[in-house]
Amino acid sequence: MATFLYKLGRLAFRRRRYVALIWVALLALAGFGAASASTATSSSFSIPGTEAQRAFDLLEQRFPGGSADGASARVVFKAPDDQKMTDPANRAEVNKVIAELKSGSDQIASVTDPYAANAVSKNGSTAYVSVSYKVNSMELTDATRDALEDAGHAAQKSGMTVEIGGDALQVMPETGATEIIGVAIAAVVLVITFGSLIAAGLPLLTALIGVGIGVSSITALANVLDLGSTTSTLAMMIGLAVGIDYALFIVSRYRAELAEGREREEAAGRAVGTAGSAVVFAGLTVVIALVGLAVVNIPMLSKMGFAAAGTVAIAVLIALTLVPALLGFAGKRVLGRKARKAAEAPGEVEDKPNMGTRWARFVLRKPVWVLLVGVIGLGTIAVPAASLEMGLPDEGSQPTSTTQRRAYDLLSDGFGPGFNGPLMVVVDTADSSDGKTAAKQVSDEISGIKGVVAVTPAQFNKAGDAAMITVVPKDRPSSVETENVVHAIRDAGKGIKSDTGAEVLVTGSTAMNIDFSQKMNDALLPYLALVVGLAFLLLMVVFRSVLVPLKAALGFLLSVVAALGAVVAVFQWGWLGSLFGVEQTGPIMSMMPIFMVGVVFGLAMDYEVFLVTRMREAYVHGEKPGQAIVTGFRHGARVVTAAAVIMMAVFAGFIGSSEQMVKMIGFSLAIAVFFDAFVVRMAIVPAVLALLGHRAWSLPRWLDRILPNVDVEGEGLREQLDETPGGDAGGERELARV
Repeated sequence: MATFLYKLGRLAFRRRRYVALIWVALLALAGFGAASASTATSSSFSIPGTEAQRAFDLLEQRFPGGSADGASARVVFKAPDDQKMTDPANRAEVNKVIAELKSGSDQIASVTDPYAANAVSKNGSTAYVSVSYKVNSMELTDATRDALEDAGHAAQKSGMTVEIGGDALQVMPETGATEIIGVAIAAVVLVITFGSLIAAGLPLLTALIGVGIGVSSITALANVLDLGSTTSTLAMMIGLAVGIDYALFIVSRYRAELAEGREREEAAGRAVGTAGSAVVFAGLTVVIALVGLAVVNIPMLSKMGFAAAGTVAIAVLIALTLVPALLGFAGKRVLGRKARKAAEAPGEVEDKPNMGTRWARFVLRKPVWVLLVGVIGLGTIAVPAASLEMGLPDEGSQPTSTTQRRAYDLLSDGFGPGFNGPLMVVVDTADSSDGKTAAKQVSDEISGIKGVVAVTPAQFNKAGDAAMITVVPKDRPSSVETENVVHAIRDAGKGIKSDTGAEVLVTGSTAMNIDFSQKMNDALLPYLALVVGLAFLLLMVVFRSVLVPLKAALGFLLSVVAALGAVVAVFQWGWLGSLFGVEQTGPIMSMMPIFMVGVVFGLAMDYEVFLVTRMREAYVHGEKPGQAIVTGFRHGARVVTAAAVIMMAVFAGFIGSSEQMVKMIGFSLAIAVFFDAFVVRMAIVPAVLALLGHRAWSLPRWLDRILPNVDVEGEGLREQLDETPGGDAGGERELARV
């Protein structure tokens, strides 16, 4: 592999104009596709194999025209102090709003009258109008949204408080200026690392081109492949981080080859042949982790994983081709002033120990202490993970500045917390001899369940073979008590089916969230086994060792559990919540553990591959185990540190998002990268390797014969180059053109 990539790097360097032109053309093509594509609708959220999904499908089948997947809104009114919503003046204002809503858009399916639908609180202070739409929230036109937002303005002038909740106002999450700050921090880190504006700008430029192609392609294909809005957010987050990192490693190795006195084209070839091999395998681990999300069998999550994996693949291809091409344009300006002087007189500069060398020597002197401090420290931070509660965020987790959150609070105060997450019970009476009696029995059973405050009469469809019953729980949608109510209804439904033949199914957003969380729990271990198992085999091929991949996997598990502990402490317990803009604590997003495992594992293996490959390279070329660790840190610690800081900055930029889900993802990935890069890879890994000595790099003979030799450390390439005159692989060297 190293020999092939060496030739690819030299080819890209020589034909840099063509390579650059091809990538610019691809960017323009993707951009044109995105600009000409129709506006993406929201991805259809389905959870195959769950009761909530079966109930939802049954609703669409038996209640045609009911817009089961349509958007909804609640316009909530609160009367001024000392007044009631039943007062004639307030009632007249509400009726005006209902009329405005009905005439405001042809996308509206129905608007309910609160006075006819018993939607006024017992004390008369609060009332709400339910609005149903024919299409989902992403298909609503701007005119429809404006009509909804403007509907209550006249009522507000009369002194009433009017707020709007529901998914009809759902828009793309705002990430804010902090995302730009993350990229700015990345730029500063690159300048400090390289001491050259050209070298610092190159990884940023190539990463932005890669992300531009990836995200534009996702936008262009969004309607065709039914991709949701969060798909491009994840692809941008991952693509930007790995794109900068992969280019950073190639540029760093190129500078090191120049410093050894090599001609520029040869340096580009060797950089791609050695660091490029590490980039390929690091990229493969990320792709495996993201594509493996398909194991969960939730279409939305699978699509997110595939789209992000595609962006990572683009980042790898750009690092192997566009980066060496741009290095050809940059000339020796890619080096700082000091480095240029050193390159002009190689061997004259004293090789004094850098920070990485000093740290590695310290770890070699105290490996047991470093190992204990690292493991105990991460273990302590991981403790809150034992209290993990999972669910999906509702409107109660929105910032208090939003009308959705204020509407949520008004409904909670007026009708009770459970009113924000009603359960929809569907009774399939097709196989029942007396459907109406069966439906009444269901209503009576549910009314007696602890934690239920209201049960509406059953509403039958035209065919009379299915009924809907709305159940209002006592507690808020994301609470454990509400989850217990769902399970109790389902348990009662089993007895009813055996008695009457009627099937009882529970759905609604709250039940969907509960089933989604359960599916995530069930998939976590199989997913972990698949991803870690495949990556273990991949790393065995890379390092020709059993113990090194085993240590890498165990270190990852430690860092991801510690990161999960930090997420629980901040978002569930509220520790330092105000610092990160967490206004409402609650359960951790149910996809977070499996999502963290997927993304963080891939990124963690990046550092493992880049840092340990250099150690392996030194060991293969005759250095003792301890000295190989020092060599690996001397060449790799600075670059890995810069890469980790950049990745943390990019992820932390998403903490400023207005969307709780994006905020949580940004925080979890940033803290996980910190733990994995600086505690596991920089401290625990060298300590373990120091204790293992030669055993770390051993491989049973039978396994050595089976595993393919991919020559990641470039041993075969080096031998080939050293055998040729001028060290140029067959003397094909051409003069580099600037």
